[in-house]
Amino acid sequence: MTVKNAFYAQSGGVTAVINASAAGVIEAAREHGDKIGKVYAGRDGIVGALTEDLIDTSEESAGAIAALKHTPAGAFGSARYKLKGLEENREQYERLIEVFKAHNIGYFFYNGGGDSADTCLKISQLSEKMGYPIQAIHVPKTMDNDLPHTDCSPGFGSVAKYTAVSIREAGFDLASMCKTSTKVFILEVMGRHAGWTAAAGGLASESEGQDPHVLLFPEITFDEEKFLAKVDDCVKRHGYCTIVASEGVRNADGEFLSDAGNTDAFGHKQLGGMAPTLAELIQTKLGHKYHYAIADYLMRAARHIASQTDVDQAYAVGRAAVEYAVQGKSGIMVSIVRESDEPYEWTIGEAPLDEVANVEKMMPREFISEDGFHITDAARRYLKPLIAGESYPPYAEGLPQYARLKNVAVEKKLSEGFEV
Repeated sequence: MTVKNAFYAQSGGVTAVINASAAGVIEAAREHGDKIGKVYAGRDGIVGALTEDLIDTSEESAGAIAALKHTPAGAFGSARYKLKGLEENREQYERLIEVFKAHNIGYFFYNGGGDSADTCLKISQLSEKMGYPIQAIHVPKTMDNDLPHTDCSPGFGSVAKYTAVSIREAGFDLASMCKTSTKVFILEVMGRHAGWTAAAGGLASESEGQDPHVLLFPEITFDEEKFLAKVDDCVKRHGYCTIVASEGVRNADGEFLSDAGNTDAFGHKQLGGMAPTLAELIQTKLGHKYHYAIADYLMRAARHIASQTDVDQAYAVGRAAVEYAVQGKSGIMVSIVRESDEPYEWTIGEAPLDEVANVEKMMPREFISEDGFHITDAARRYLKPLIAGESYPPYAEGLPQYARLKNVAVEKKLSEGFEV
């Protein structure tokens, strides 16, 4: 096999463990020096390829790359940038091929969620049509846990752990003060169409009456009357009520309750404000004093409380992507295959990208309680292993120590630039 360089890029919203996948890719590639030359990373994701703004990861020491395993966010920068179809914007693909040719790149590792799976598939298919075949492998990542054909998505386990720990701790706080103070606490979590993250909050409750009392899922249509009755009953029975609400909850008309009125680069509605919306409703209709928190970036950046399972899986899918590539495979996503629940055992597999791209995995109805406000035992069996184990970063002077790479730029070889 001819030695070609590799291109690695991070896409979409970053997670606490996406850099562990980066470490897996880079370390595995270095072990295959007879087949893979250098690994170039895209500065700010796929945008780095289009603008020929590449980072030479060979300039980083083995220690620096290893430290990525305990460093949150995207070490090379990520981007929300979706490639259109070849017919719609052939110029983009011609530019990518031009850059890949100039830098002898024959491998493309794209680390992201459903939209990046779509991009990876397009590059795999269209690069061959354009006379410069690229082996494209999708490295899964999404805190939303909505990728199909994989037991879970790296990035989710740590967010799930953060959610469960946070609502349990907030519940203890509320229980201490509810007699004379706050009666309702709402934790708003990410999750546009799938309620996996909100479901994870349910793990904090080990018996009837424990926090959280109410979970709100995108899969369950929001019923104001039933919701208010549930909250009021909790306050009367327990003295207070704790709620974990997904940002993607919809009303009977299919509209997001927290629609901010904007869209992102992928055409997704920008969400935010579910917690204050619910808080105002509770105050107006029930008169209960409330507090709320919007976890937002805090939950996806929380490397200090990452799940060991999540870290292990994120690293494993990165390494596996390289192993599949040197075997000559392309157009696939690395997947995680659950072998058993107790004990939790998993292996690495693969899934064809044409069955992954633009497909979202929702919460099964059997994972949601009959009344729609909590999780079932089946959901607990699925979720519990994913938050298992602690993987603390090294600390110094009371603060976690994270890697800051040099990110040395690769010398440009093309005379013309490209605007995105």
